[in-house]
Amino acid sequence: MFASDMNSVREASRVTTAGMMLFPIQFTWPYGGRSVFISGSFNRWAELVPMSQVEGAPNVFQAVCAVSHGCHEYKFLVDGEWRHDERQPHKNGEYGIVNTFDALPVPVEVAQVQPRLDVLNSMEVDTGLTHRISAVTLNQAMPRISEEDVQACRHRISVFLAAHTAYELLPESGKVVALDVNLPVKQAFHILSEQGIALAPLWDNCKGKFVGVLSASDFILILRELGNHGSNLTEEELETHTISAWKEGKAYMNRQVDGHGRPIPKHLIYAGPCDNLKDVALKILQSGVAIVPVIHSSSEDGSFPQLLHLASLSGILKCLCRYFKHCSGSLPVLQLPIYAIPLGTWVPRIGESSSRPFAMLRPTASLSSALNMLVQARVSSIPIVDDNDSLLDIYSRSDITALAKGRAYTHNLNEMTIYQALQLGQDSNTPYEMRSQRCQMCLRTDTLLKVMEQLANPGVRRLVIVEAGSNRVEGVVSLTDVFRFLLG
Repeated sequence: MFASDMNSVREASRVTTAGMMLFPIQFTWPYGGRSVFISGSFNRWAELVPMSQVEGAPNVFQAVCAVSHGCHEYKFLVDGEWRHDERQPHKNGEYGIVNTFDALPVPVEVAQVQPRLDVLNSMEVDTGLTHRISAVTLNQAMPRISEEDVQACRHRISVFLAAHTAYELLPESGKVVALDVNLPVKQAFHILSEQGIALAPLWDNCKGKFVGVLSASDFILILRELGNHGSNLTEEELETHTISAWKEGKAYMNRQVDGHGRPIPKHLIYAGPCDNLKDVALKILQSGVAIVPVIHSSSEDGSFPQLLHLASLSGILKCLCRYFKHCSGSLPVLQLPIYAIPLGTWVPRIGESSSRPFAMLRPTASLSSALNMLVQARVSSIPIVDDNDSLLDIYSRSDITALAKGRAYTHNLNEMTIYQALQLGQDSNTPYEMRSQRCQMCLRTDTLLKVMEQLANPGVRRLVIVEAGSNRVEGVVSLTDVFRFLLG
């Protein structure tokens, strides 16, 4: 669609609304610009409605237009160029790619946008409408999909995963870091930090096999346990504790002992290269681990094991996205917005109860409070927000390894703020724009497929669901959430 096309349409027709029932609806363009207008089928493409910049959000423009009931198309004119919002429903129309929505009345109890009748120009609006319908929010009509379609989608995905093996996850080249169980915890701590990894398989040379995994969660528990004894952590304490000694002590802490008071050895959860991807995904979900080592043994008794890869849900999801990306139309579930599934953990709205508390912290909160929350709430990350609950950063379990820099773990964690802890993991020369990429975000209206593609990127384990424009946190969706839904 071009400006000349719009002018001809505008000259050919003016909107006449006599006797037509209209109601206000708010449109948002959250991608910036100098001048932004909107036009659509609701005004017969006959008028460019100016959009106003939202105070405190310079990249967000909004306008409220009077809309009749029915299906509508619309498009934005941004700095003289016609554009559509890729995050909202869209299709190929008479004017190229256009956004679409169904305008349906919403009961006053669930109205979310207050009408601004001052921008409705001379269009006729039912005077009693604002008493019955406060407003209508764009794209809030809950999409519907049958249970049969959901089960059919899950079946196709299950069949695909069962037909592919862990061997297909192996990269063409790469390295896998493993640690000896006799290494001091302090040294292991530094190795993970230097390698930029959050966990590593453990090798026991006496037993000639891999016996477990050391993760960031272990370091969180170590810091909390030593901190609970009333003294700050010292290098000497970390130096004298081997990984093996820590794992044994952890078993006593969790009361995982037999009748004789001896720690019960935990068996390593691993996969073979010929195991199918569905079984690998289920092992990760059922055991609550982040990775499963892929180990090949050349003999039946398991001797001479070879560590090939660390399988994760992210790698499995990448295979799924690569296969279903070009045939997602045959799987309608993948086209659903995540708020309609629902998927993830959401911030409770006013008046709602939540069976699972949603954890958020301010940057001035202490690091010890963040570590306690990670353990007690059993989450892998915590959004860090400002006073308006807008996303600033995110603190994850894996960020604990940054304390190895400058031996920051010897400091009192009650006196260190989350902001200071996050700064340890950042290069002071790194531009803020690049540092902010660690906060992977999505919108509630993003489709399941779009969310899956984002989560399939290396290093991404969860997305923070934010409100467009304000970046106010609405929830979190993780790899685990996606797979629990897909595998039913």
